[in-house]
Amino acid sequence: MEQTEKDKLKAVLEEFLDSGLYDVILSNPVRKDGMSKVKIRPLLLRGELIFQAEEFCGKQAFHKNLPKEEAKTYIISSMDGNFRQMELKAQAGEARLLVGKKGTVTMKVKRTAPAKMSGGPSAVLSHNRKKRYVLEEGIPVPFLVDLGVMTADGTIVRSRYDKFRQINRFLEFIEDILPRLNKEKETTIIDFGCGKSYLTFAMYYYLKDLKGYPIRVIGLDLKKDVIERCNILSRQYGFEQLQFYTGDIASYDGVDHVDMVVTLHACDTATDYALAKAVKWGADVILSVPCCQHELNGQIENGLLEPVLRYGLIKERMAALCTDAVRAQLLEHAGYRTQILEFIDMEHTPKNILIRAVKQGGKKDNVKELEELMAFLHVKPTLKRLLDEENL
Repeated sequence: MEQTEKDKLKAVLEEFLDSGLYDVILSNPVRKDGMSKVKIRPLLLRGELIFQAEEFCGKQAFHKNLPKEEAKTYIISSMDGNFRQMELKAQAGEARLLVGKKGTVTMKVKRTAPAKMSGGPSAVLSHNRKKRYVLEEGIPVPFLVDLGVMTADGTIVRSRYDKFRQINRFLEFIEDILPRLNKEKETTIIDFGCGKSYLTFAMYYYLKDLKGYPIRVIGLDLKKDVIERCNILSRQYGFEQLQFYTGDIASYDGVDHVDMVVTLHACDTATDYALAKAVKWGADVILSVPCCQHELNGQIENGLLEPVLRYGLIKERMAALCTDAVRAQLLEHAGYRTQILEFIDMEHTPKNILIRAVKQGGKKDNVKELEELMAFLHVKPTLKRLLDEENL
């Protein structure tokens, strides 16, 4: 695009990119081997307005959060050689931009009177967020009622709203990996350290009842009373292919093949045992929310970093981040396309990292750089040892 056309697009984005935006869709890619589409919508994140870009690439979707200025730059650069069509919808109007094969640019803008919506801009954002909930407010879901998240009429219990958001956020991650699941055969899913199983029930309900996938879900935890309660609820809801068992992640051998492994808040190295099991099974998808990453905190040592590591809180956080980064790289080496994503806002829980790994392509050749990093930090992660023992 010529600079004058970029300036016109920038002015349109300046006008419409606010809390009244519904979405911006970039489509008709120039290249067929890259992103096929991008969808951008506004979000309130920790009280600040940002714009989330959802990039569709092959059968996967990736997310990035951008402040307004970066969002404008992102859209302009995307339309300058990557996409040929942009459609923008907002309370204040609509805009459409087309780029011809010879570079000709056509842009149409239609402004409308602002729609009346009580509560101002935040109400618009609330409306947008509500539309994106996988399990919608106002529609009662039996297990959410029994677990105290919803009332009988589908109203979200105010004190449990964070749990409702967390459940929906988790289901968005499940939604992203649907193309990896096969509707023609049964998919076996294991949830290690399932606990009270809010998310296990939600995953089963979404995949089996709402989406119609033939699945078998196994929940595993060490607490017998919790497992007994979950099995009672599972039978009560008629979830025939959802069973819970008492057992340990490291020694579980109840199945020979698993398609998807979920591990949510498995403490410290329990996460490593779950990831190693998933790799050994050749699971197509791994979703892991690590918890209490203490192992490297007791090992990490480096003279150059001593001014940083002498502060206990900083050392703890740095060790936790290094733990999950190394886990992600080890999964890459095992042949998984791996992302580290934000699971829930930091203000709600510090356990806000989710590792999503999809078995795809060849193994990443990163052994040398990983060994150099571990030597630099003087650490020996459990996952590295477990994968080495299995020659994975």
